[in-house]
Amino acid sequence: MSVDPLAFVRPCIARMEAYVPGEQPGTGGFIKLNTNENPYPPPAAVLERIRAACNGDLRLYPDASAREVRCRLATLFGVPMETTIVGNGSDELLSIILRAFVDPGQTVAFPTPTYSYYHQLVQTQGGQIRTVDFPDDYALPAGLARTGARVLLLANPNAPSGTLLPLAQVAELAERCAGMLVLDEAYVDFATEGGVRLFERHPNVIVLRTMSKSFSLAGMRIGFGFAVPEIIAQLWKIKDHYNLNRLSLVAAAAALDHIDAMRANARRIGQTRAALTGALRDLGFRVWDSQANFVLAQRQTPPAKILYEALKSRRILVRFFDQPRLRDCLRITVGTPEQVARLVAELDDLIRHP
Repeated sequence: MSVDPLAFVRPCIARMEAYVPGEQPGTGGFIKLNTNENPYPPPAAVLERIRAACNGDLRLYPDASAREVRCRLATLFGVPMETTIVGNGSDELLSIILRAFVDPGQTVAFPTPTYSYYHQLVQTQGGQIRTVDFPDDYALPAGLARTGARVLLLANPNAPSGTLLPLAQVAELAERCAGMLVLDEAYVDFATEGGVRLFERHPNVIVLRTMSKSFSLAGMRIGFGFAVPEIIAQLWKIKDHYNLNRLSLVAAAAALDHIDAMRANARRIGQTRAALTGALRDLGFRVWDSQANFVLAQRQTPPAKILYEALKSRRILVRFFDQPRLRDCLRITVGTPEQVARLVAELDDLIRHP
């Protein structure tokens, strides 16, 4: 008997489109400004700790409790260890949260445009997506708290705009929303303020962060989160017991031991971001005020897609989103000053000689 294996796929999975991450070139020689990676390496001391961990202990399972990392997080942020959790990137923590709180058919809301992977995460759980449009200035949408959603997802700073909502507004949203508020602070180390301790006053808040961007550890896949102990205990039931490998745990602990290096790189990136923003505006782009390690630049002519393709042909990768409200925009990661200067020079040439 012939059996079609696709017939057993859950309908919500069969209907969904796969998330498409930023392009990873198969060859070298590109200036890579499309995936918000840090242009600076981790401290040498962090790399040395990782190398030293490449020994016979790799035959052993990692610490399922991630105790060393969570102790450091608790000390750094002044919270009890029981309020912390670590994940295989913050994406895994987002998935765990939706599995914990959302049954099929229940609503998850978020403003748009934002991190597009939220769609796949909700669809995988069989949840119903409700989006509320950001206004043109990316201020907090007035109707977000009135969605009645089981879970609200809020990236702050937002991606792809890089804009930051004031913490007081986020706290008010937590007070007004009917469900859980997940504050996704993947880029907050490049910003002026963050909300790690918001859960202390609002127990329906979960705050997520990552070591991929500011800590220069995207390849190690380390995320961490904060919530009241009762919520963390529920999330703990769901996470894969060995979700972070031994090397990732070593890298995370070492990076937290050298947090001043992360902060120094974040300041450097902030200075380059200001220079990039000014240069793009001089070229006629509209650029929203970003507090992330990227900027969103808008221009009607030449079309953004043409600029994206022309830059790629010149070995510079930026991000183009073929979706409403973003088709005339490029999202550009803040690279080194030298990389940014090359990008600006190429854009200047392309605009002058379309």
